[in-house]
Amino acid sequence: MTVPDSQPGPAELQHPRFARAYARAVEGMNRRGADEHRRALLAGLTGRIVEIGAGDGSNFAHYPRTVTEVLAVEPDDYLRALARRRASAVSVPIRVVTGTAESIPAVDGSADAVVASLVLCSVSDQGVALAEARRVLRPGGILAFYEHVRSDRKVLAAVEDVMTPLWQRAAGGCHPNRDTLKSIIAAGFDVSDNKRFGFSVQPLAPRVAHILGHAVAP
Repeated sequence: MTVPDSQPGPAELQHPRFARAYARAVEGMNRRGADEHRRALLAGLTGRIVEIGAGDGSNFAHYPRTVTEVLAVEPDDYLRALARRRASAVSVPIRVVTGTAESIPAVDGSADAVVASLVLCSVSDQGVALAEARRVLRPGGILAFYEHVRSDRKVLAAVEDVMTPLWQRAAGGCHPNRDTLKSIIAAGFDVSDNKRFGFSVQPLAPRVAHILGHAVAP
């Protein structure tokens, strides 16, 4: 481990307005179905886990008892504080630390699984983040992913392309038009299962393409 728990996150990765808006919205999103997605994402995981972009810690209550410890990495100071409060309320040992998906504060081959949950849309470089996931995973370790992705409908995908520059600035770096599954495969992972589905995160919001699945590190 190389990053103290109390160290502030990088200034350029602090998005106070978006972080607070996200924290308010995620409760409703979880009730609308995201909690079920999180349970499916984490079911069957065992051993030592690294969660990148842990946000407010919405995943924490869904880790199975087969998980022995979780290193939860979150760059945003506000969300990290919320995550620490959630970590203190669950039975699985969870350490919440400052860090980014592109520079995970863990040693090579130390994790049985890496969890990426609604974070690969906003990392600065998916290739770098996925290479880091491979680095910290043991051979045969699992990448568990749950992400919103570019639509497979041409018109909607074009709209996502157009809105991405503005949305990226307003929503903490989020890119609504990323083909994340393609990036996972390009990073050398062997996808073992993947479910693609539409999900409306808020009332009256359009259904956005999501993927949920697991991939194996070489």
